[in-house]
Amino acid sequence: MRQAEPAGVAKKATRGQAARKRRGISGWSLGAFLIAVCVVLPVLAVVFLAFFPTENIWPHLLNTTLPRYFSNTLFLMLSVGTLAGITGVTTAWLIVMYRFPGAGILEWLLLLPLAIPAYVGAYALVDFLEYAGPVQTALRSTFGWATSRDYWFPDIRSRGAAVIVLAGALYPYVYLLCRASFREQSSAGYDVARALGAGPFARFFRLGLPLARPALAASCAVVMMETVADFGTVEYFAVQTLTTGIFTTWLESNNAGGAAQIACVVLTLVLLLLGFERISRRKHRYHNPARNPRPLTQVRLKGTRGLAAMMFCLVPFAIGFVLPAGVISWHSLKNYDFWLDASLFSALWNTLFTGISAGLLTVTAALFMVYGVRLSGRRLPRLLMPITTIGYAAPGAVLAVGILIPLAGLDHMLADGVLALTGYDPGLLLTGTAFALIFAYCVRFFAIAQGAADSALGRVAPSLPMAARSLGRTEGGVLRSVHVPLIRGSVTTAVLLVFVDCSKELPATLLLRPFNFNTLATRVYEQASLENLEQAAPAAMLVILTGLCAVLVLARSSR
Repeated sequence: MRQAEPAGVAKKATRGQAARKRRGISGWSLGAFLIAVCVVLPVLAVVFLAFFPTENIWPHLLNTTLPRYFSNTLFLMLSVGTLAGITGVTTAWLIVMYRFPGAGILEWLLLLPLAIPAYVGAYALVDFLEYAGPVQTALRSTFGWATSRDYWFPDIRSRGAAVIVLAGALYPYVYLLCRASFREQSSAGYDVARALGAGPFARFFRLGLPLARPALAASCAVVMMETVADFGTVEYFAVQTLTTGIFTTWLESNNAGGAAQIACVVLTLVLLLLGFERISRRKHRYHNPARNPRPLTQVRLKGTRGLAAMMFCLVPFAIGFVLPAGVISWHSLKNYDFWLDASLFSALWNTLFTGISAGLLTVTAALFMVYGVRLSGRRLPRLLMPITTIGYAAPGAVLAVGILIPLAGLDHMLADGVLALTGYDPGLLLTGTAFALIFAYCVRFFAIAQGAADSALGRVAPSLPMAARSLGRTEGGVLRSVHVPLIRGSVTTAVLLVFVDCSKELPATLLLRPFNFNTLATRVYEQASLENLEQAAPAAMLVILTGLCAVLVLARSSR
């Protein structure tokens, strides 16, 4: 019979095994590292292509188009950020601090513009205000004007109109974060300010706004990044920005290196925005002095002031949601036969296939990576995990440059290898199918899935997986039997949010889709570019309905 080992020897052996396990590389940590590399690789590919282009046209870009692209982009960023910031923070202040007619329903209606892609809002605005639209037609019939020479009307396709459309679509980011910030504040400070004679404006500018500054800075940075990433709106309004410059340089000039160089400028601009946002709130800290802070007491606004507050909240909701949804709904119902178009069903199927595939893959990869990082406890995966969120900050056109060019080279190598070995030409397996598009979606929206997975796993009590391990469950078994059932709701929500964002994504889809492959977003863009909003309306309506699903989930989670 085998003799039992001394307790000291067994203890040393156990410590040795644990040390070898810590020194070794587990499958979870290796998988997490590989996922992080795949997410970051397209951005690194853009930088590489920019510094080592086949044909360096950087001097030509500097002397010709780049200053115009940059100035227009900077103008839109600052203008949209300012207008969306003022609108979002003011409406949030009114909703949280005051009671006025319609405030209860407006609190949720102000979120609805998130369901409308900005390019759909642009198409609707032009259709409503153009020469043949209902507004100018009514003016001519009312005043007896015969032609456009008889009256003055502002130019619809302009930078100013682009600013209004983008601000109307993006202000809910500011509203959502600032509303949460105002709600978390205690009424004690406002009571003291009121006792010292501070009026409503003084309380807003001296107390409320400084305390909400971190939320305002973060949300305005998101708005400006979305403005930089936009393509459909600025292209329709004929505003040449850095994003449209990527399309022009790549597709029209056939210069991928030049497109990568412009993409690097966009990346630099986005990183500067992120850095400025972090620096701006680095030395600003706010802690609630009370353990149980008293909730804010809303002030009732009556008469003219209540009506003015209601109208101020109604205007952005009308511009951001009512106008585009109304125009699209009118065209959809008026031309119901376009709903039976076979190409619409094909675009719907392509959207469902790519969006659901990207949602499932992205959330699965994010869950694997977050769980692997938590298990490994190593420093490198923990450092890589925040870097993987850069895909959400990078515009779709930038990611398309970093994905398509390296993937096309790999695709040709694979096809040549298969042809040499078997004599069969498989064609382009990666870029000739939806693979590149789904991969771009995964990279672009990986931050959403990662944030959901990280917060969901953090809410699971550590004692539960420890008990499962003590009962003999493996690490994968613990994930399947303990974590996944507990976080199923968060995972489902993350899949839905990724799917909705995929259905609205336009620049990456335009650049990476296979030949004769349309999604709902590209169908809307193509038909609207041909001034055929009637045929674009059904696809746009479906995009809006998918966006409403995400808004409902967001409203439910922010109660």
